[in-house]
Amino acid sequence: MKPSLYLPDGVEDLLQPEAWQFEELRRKILDLFVSWGFQYVDPPVVEYLDSLLVASGADLDLQTLKVLDQVSGRQLGIRADLTSQVIRIDTQRFGGKGTQRYCYAGPVVFAAPVFANRSRILFKSGIEIFGVESITADAEAVNLMLEVARMGGIADPVLLLGHMGVYKALVKALIEAGDLVSEDEPKLFKSIQSKSQSDVSRLLRASQLSDFMKRLPMIMSNDLEDISEEMRGAPLGVQSAISELRDLVTLTDTSEVSLRFDVAELSGYGYHNGPVYSLYHPKYGSALAQGGRYNGVVNSEKGDQRPATGFDMDLRMFLRGMQPISEDLIFAPFVEKENKEDLMTVVEKMRGDGKNVVCALSPSEAAPVFCTHCLFHEGGKWCLNEIV
Repeated sequence: MKPSLYLPDGVEDLLQPEAWQFEELRRKILDLFVSWGFQYVDPPVVEYLDSLLVASGADLDLQTLKVLDQVSGRQLGIRADLTSQVIRIDTQRFGGKGTQRYCYAGPVVFAAPVFANRSRILFKSGIEIFGVESITADAEAVNLMLEVARMGGIADPVLLLGHMGVYKALVKALIEAGDLVSEDEPKLFKSIQSKSQSDVSRLLRASQLSDFMKRLPMIMSNDLEDISEEMRGAPLGVQSAISELRDLVTLTDTSEVSLRFDVAELSGYGYHNGPVYSLYHPKYGSALAQGGRYNGVVNSEKGDQRPATGFDMDLRMFLRGMQPISEDLIFAPFVEKENKEDLMTVVEKMRGDGKNVVCALSPSEAAPVFCTHCLFHEGGKWCLNEIV
């Protein structure tokens, strides 16, 4: 094969039967979102770079492929995240007013794989809710995320809940007390993300307040009250965040999930600032779906902080865990013009009944390898034979 016909590393085709199964999954999930009252939006794959990075930090900037627009001379980005685009739509198209619900489904492209041997192209689908400060919005997002899992046949998933407010309250108190140099906060964030207690300790001055942050990477539990006890004596904002998680659990249907809490869960692109939520399952290597609250990333037209929450998922990851489907495909052989009318009557009847039929276009065309049945003429009528 010519070198020009190879795909780049981390980029792959999706072929039958997986391609059609994927499309059916995409439509079912979008239908579910719309049935909950979400508006479907379809932003472009390419935008001006500053628009794509409106909600992000350095992580998303590094993951975004950049090209120069030959028309405007400005830098363009190929999206690595759809949330930023929905923020732009909410602000530009709807004026950042009132309660808005959006859903979407489309590919995102990474400059490099996030994990080794993983694709650089993911197909993200998700929802965003704007304009609701209450925890009820987060509860709706979590309940809808769980409904997607049920629809996708994901049995016994793990729902992981956290709250960025715990980390942010501790950071604020540490900087004010002189126990953390503000310039080291990005390093601290990365250390908490990777759950490296040793790296966290190196960045903090020894103090009782620092001990809360040092313990943070290891504080995980199935019982939120265990975490509340671990954080007893921490700054007021920590207990406020834990209290908000209690409210979220009360409003969430957790009857079919295992519930776990991790207040050091800082995954995402750094723009979350409230409750965060992720869905896991043992047979998948990473989160099936994840999201959280990101109030004030863009202000409303009145200058107020615009509340928002939402989640997304990689549909191709969902697909990998589903049972493959096998659609019957019937092959109709090539026939001369004088015999074609009889065959086409049979073919049109089959297609009308919902069967898939491919017709040969020349005498030399053989049945495709994925055909399951073949039409043949015998005893004055067309019969169906299974291809073994």
